[in-house]
Amino acid sequence: MNHRNGSRLCAALLMAAACLLPPAQAAAVWPFGGGAPDPDEDPGRAAARILSRAIRIRTVNPPGDEKPLARMLMDVLEDADVEARLIDTPSAGSKPGRAAAWARVKGTGQRRPIVLLSHLDTVPADPRGWAIAPFEGATGAGSVVGRGALDAKGVAVVQLMATLAIARRDTPLKRDVIFLATPDEETGGRLGAGYLVRERRSLLYDAEYLLTEGGGVQVGEGGTSPVWGVTVTEKAPCWMDVIAEGTPGHSSIAPPDTAVTRLLDALARIRRFEPPIRVVPEVERMFAATAQLAPAENREGFRDLSTALESDGEFRRRFLAKPGRAALVRNTVAITVLSGSQQTNVIPGEARAQLDARLLPGEHCEDFVKLIEDVVRDSTIRVEPFLAFTTSSSPVNTGLYRAIERVAARLDPGASVVPRVIAGFTDAHYFRDLGITAYGFVPRWLPPSETRGIHGPNERISIENLGRGVETLVAILEELDASD
Repeated sequence: MNHRNGSRLCAALLMAAACLLPPAQAAAVWPFGGGAPDPDEDPGRAAARILSRAIRIRTVNPPGDEKPLARMLMDVLEDADVEARLIDTPSAGSKPGRAAAWARVKGTGQRRPIVLLSHLDTVPADPRGWAIAPFEGATGAGSVVGRGALDAKGVAVVQLMATLAIARRDTPLKRDVIFLATPDEETGGRLGAGYLVRERRSLLYDAEYLLTEGGGVQVGEGGTSPVWGVTVTEKAPCWMDVIAEGTPGHSSIAPPDTAVTRLLDALARIRRFEPPIRVVPEVERMFAATAQLAPAENREGFRDLSTALESDGEFRRRFLAKPGRAALVRNTVAITVLSGSQQTNVIPGEARAQLDARLLPGEHCEDFVKLIEDVVRDSTIRVEPFLAFTTSSSPVNTGLYRAIERVAARLDPGASVVPRVIAGFTDAHYFRDLGITAYGFVPRWLPPSETRGIHGPNERISIENLGRGVETLVAILEELDASD
């Protein structure tokens, strides 16, 4: 099936599923009737109901407006007699307000806590690209469809359900389980996880571990085994404005040198710039760990990635032809936002672009900004960073990583557990900076076709995945407890 026909079929199936459903109520979605799910209810269906409601609470960032969703999750937890709090965070102009949902299931205190971290905000969704309206939380054909189903309201709901399951245990775990769903991740997290780390660190109770988004189970294709990817580090953002100035005026004169033409010249140089290849140790380890699963022609190269990229031209060509792989061995820069005149017949005095650069672990934004200035070669162009942080790596020789390995061996025989590096970024870095071992791992089994829904159209997650995710996360928490 070609991609175009496959997309049409997907859209048709989603539409057909939607027709079987009662119309979603997109207004007045809080407060909701009901509270915590019945302990005897299928966890996948219970999670799907909560996720559908969560999607209908719009939390597009900016402005975020996450407080109603945080309150809804808190109400579910409190209804199950779980200690829960609504944590107000800076509003940044949001009328409903912004907040985090926090809860704790107390353990015996013999071990330091584990945090289950997610975020409540989403990126926008253009309904023109969707088969079903993106904020209706439609459920049909075995899936929940809507913005946030994967990133990251679905994560929050799976972690919420796992927290409820731990709270219902007859005997407590040795460590507290802390549920934390924050605002503002999609724009860098400074007003969400960053704020909580700075101002409300006591809510973490000196946690030892943290699990969040960024990793999962890649479904094997063509007979290959599943890969449980546990993210231990990630590339860091270096977001910057590129600003050009010129003389404003009437566009009928059409001078050859304006703010817009200067900006376009600068962006053309940036587009031609190709950052050098650098293989960091975490990436080297990741590809070595997956070498046995790679196509035969790539196995030797994966086992010694640095050497192969330097000395084997054919392997280098194949490797770099995949953008997702290429992004893990070099810094990247993408031109994402352009602005100039607000009117067709006016030459603006200023034109600007925004760049989204992602830097390999160990690199610094200020150095990359200087590099971009050298590439532009125009002293009249200003390059100004507005979001940057560095990243660190979490070790794999830990009780939590070994617990994930044992659960994978038991529940998914033949699967490989691999420490990952991702090209995106999450809020995990705020917690790694505190010395907490933070892994990006959410147990959900996704083929590559479904991961394209993240930040894209027709984002969805299957009810089976939700239920399996809850059960597997609980198994990991209990396995960690048993091995402590």
